[in-house]
Amino acid sequence: MDTNQFQRIAKALADPRRFEILEVITAGGEMCCGEVVGHFSVAQATVSHHLKELADAGLVETRSEGQFKHLRARPEVLAEYVEQLGRRLGMRQNKSSKAGPGGIKRPAKA
Repeated sequence: MDTNQFQRIAKALADPRRFEILEVITAGGEMCCGEVVGHFSVAQATVSHHLKELADAGLVETRSEGQFKHLRARPEVLAEYVEQLGRRLGMRQNKSSKAGPGGIKRPAKA
């Protein structure tokens, strides 16, 4: 994952509405854009903007079928982001019982 994509994902996940949209898509499997819009009390254009940001970050994949857009989450991209985040912060993945939340071992304090 290059630095540009890493930063796009971080920005996309930092927005609470985008994060909610990603949660809805992830829970729903493949969804039509209209289904996603129906979960939120904001304008369709607002949801479309957030979907574009999620797609540009690589977190959501779109598939066209006629005039409809179908969306699905890309958990493999999110997993790669989390792994990269751990590396950038100097954390190592560890499954030991002494690891913190998510199995991440905290670096020793100086």
